[in-house]
Amino acid sequence: MTPKSAAAAARATVYGYPRQGPDRELKKAVEGYWQGRVDAARLQDTARGLRAAAWRQLASDGADEVPTGDFSLYDHVLDTSVMVGAIPARHRAAVAADALDGYFAMARGTRDVAPLEMTKWFDTNYHYLVPELGPDTGFTADSAKQVGELREALALGLRARPVLVGPVTYLLLAKAAPGTEDGFAPLSLLDRLLPVYEEVLADLRAAGAEWVQLDEPALVQDRTPAELAAAERAYAYLGGRADRPKLLVASYFDRLGEALPALAKAPVDGLALDFTGAASANLDALAAAGGLPGKRLVAGVVDGRNIWTGDLERALATLGTLLGLADRVDVAASCSLLHVPLDAAREKDVDPQVLRWLAFARQKTAELATLAKALTHGTDTVAAVLAANRAALASRAASPLTRDPAVRARTAAVTDADAHRPAPYRERAAAQRAHLALPPLPTTTIGSFPQTGAIRAARADLRAGRLDTAGYEKRIEEEIRQVVSFQEEAGLDVLVHGEPERNDMVQYFAERLSGYLATRHGWVQSYGTRYVRPPVLAGDVSRPAPMTVRWTAYAQSLTAKPVKGMLTGPVTMLAWSFVRDDQPLAETARQVALALRDEVRDLEAAGTRVIQVDEPALRETLPLRTDARPAYLAWATEAFRLTTSGVDAHTQVHTHMCYAEFGDVVDAIDDLDADVISLEAARSHMRIAHELAAHGYPREAGPGVYDIHSPRVPGADEVAALLRTGLKAIPPERLWVNPDCGLKTRGWPETRASLEHLVAAARTVRGELDA
Repeated sequence: MTPKSAAAAARATVYGYPRQGPDRELKKAVEGYWQGRVDAARLQDTARGLRAAAWRQLASDGADEVPTGDFSLYDHVLDTSVMVGAIPARHRAAVAADALDGYFAMARGTRDVAPLEMTKWFDTNYHYLVPELGPDTGFTADSAKQVGELREALALGLRARPVLVGPVTYLLLAKAAPGTEDGFAPLSLLDRLLPVYEEVLADLRAAGAEWVQLDEPALVQDRTPAELAAAERAYAYLGGRADRPKLLVASYFDRLGEALPALAKAPVDGLALDFTGAASANLDALAAAGGLPGKRLVAGVVDGRNIWTGDLERALATLGTLLGLADRVDVAASCSLLHVPLDAAREKDVDPQVLRWLAFARQKTAELATLAKALTHGTDTVAAVLAANRAALASRAASPLTRDPAVRARTAAVTDADAHRPAPYRERAAAQRAHLALPPLPTTTIGSFPQTGAIRAARADLRAGRLDTAGYEKRIEEEIRQVVSFQEEAGLDVLVHGEPERNDMVQYFAERLSGYLATRHGWVQSYGTRYVRPPVLAGDVSRPAPMTVRWTAYAQSLTAKPVKGMLTGPVTMLAWSFVRDDQPLAETARQVALALRDEVRDLEAAGTRVIQVDEPALRETLPLRTDARPAYLAWATEAFRLTTSGVDAHTQVHTHMCYAEFGDVVDAIDDLDADVISLEAARSHMRIAHELAAHGYPREAGPGVYDIHSPRVPGADEVAALLRTGLKAIPPERLWVNPDCGLKTRGWPETRASLEHLVAAARTVRGELDA
């Protein structure tokens, strides 16, 4: 590749970076603040230290321009609501009394006030706090956070670029505030919001910002002409302001599509585009739009969402094609590195052969630096790095770890009949009602119970060799005994064993399936202070031995009530893992489904009468563009049915979903052919119940009546009111009573009180049905 001139030297940059610190210092500080062990000053000191360390690390690893403003104590969309003054009325007093406590109240709720609704950030497993807006919402600028963090980075001598959620995406992600009349569209507030962004941009320029990035990922989705016109109007307005920094409008996660020509012609100074996966179509679209003459292009050529070493020579080929389409071309990951772990070099337990295949945030930054150097000075200057990259890619492609002939033969032999239960739902429902003999409005939980410090300590002792297997299993049995005893005393109808043996709903199974690799430090933020370690799916998948039967059977031996077997479904096993990128997802899903099918059949054989296969990621993984959705939903629903269709009619199959816009996948929920589905509904005030009813959903459903992501304990009257709302959409013979999600993150006192209130509410409403 011919080197560029010095004047056009390519920069390496990222759109965002992991927030938590190498040892999740942010999680510990925030939770310490909630518990009163850390004061506000110490929390903010910790946050400043983590920001500075991340920026220095980025610069050390080769980033020429670091992002600011992407750091958050909880969520960057919530930070945007604060920046524009969009505080819901119910939280204004708390924010006025103490800004930090009010901020966390919006995120988590309080004893008396509900939090903001939470849902998934596009098709990722990151959750954001949904802005609540109405016709009377007034916006006011508060740029203190954004300006303060920019100044911190500049004080370190770094070239810094503030990153903001763009105004169009912010409004498209918002929902109408409770009580707002039907038909209100938050996007109608755009002209009211733009002057606030103008003020924030002016403040950032005054603080020293040369460039500001405005993230508009919502524009990669299918958008109406009115929405596209709003985006064009927004950037005509912001780009036309005199007192502003240079504007870089960024999109990611898919192709920009219809919005690209409008943004290319807008009076902004640059675009940041994703050129990986389906978004590679941006290259041809950019050429068709005439490129970006006189503007900056930031090219996302390294996958920011997966952890595999990138193909650097392929990325360089893409960059070479782009050089003629813009005034300058810089190099970036496809999206924020928030979605990957921090540093693969810390994984001392991973086979060195496999470790060279992995690239976490630090390794991806180094890849970007290599690409920028090659783009500026020629490939000869990075020849050794490119050779090592080729060797790593070849090693992975040829490794026997990635292929199992027996697994491939089994998946090839699957027939359509394997993915359908022999008996229709109506026949199954009658058999299950006779077999289970449950009351109307049966009560249950989603699966997990609080993971106490004693449980985590036992798991750590087992790993460290301080506790042998027999001693560990005895502790798990005692915890299960206590969980079952509490549920019986509380009066729940269908029990669970509480999952004390599980570190995570995906990782637990990944550690017991062939083809998966576990990490020790691969933490990724899911929401707030909730971090997960997604396993790495490196090879073909099979189940060497039963994974859950021993604990479910033990719990069932303690009670005459049915105990649910609890599994994580194939789509969620993929969505919450770092999946292989060397074969179609549909093929990997089928492998996982067959492994889980074996577990379902073993559970039934052991006497389990109710089996729940959770698929909270079904909606999350839905492609952002509608033309790609039918193919995805076909293989995703087939994978679920393949998992669950090997049991008899009297075995009741449940599934569970949470924190997503379910209305987009109601048809697919029906196609799962589960007997019972439980869904998040408490924060959205039972909206999903009405969506199911409008669809004519014929099966049993449990829209959640207890928001488990908040420490707030709902009263029995509040739960009963939600149940009455649910009964307006779902008849009593098909309505279940359950929390929104699992109880792993909650404490025992709030769990005990909330479930007791849940049971009391169910009994009250049952009595009303009989009256």
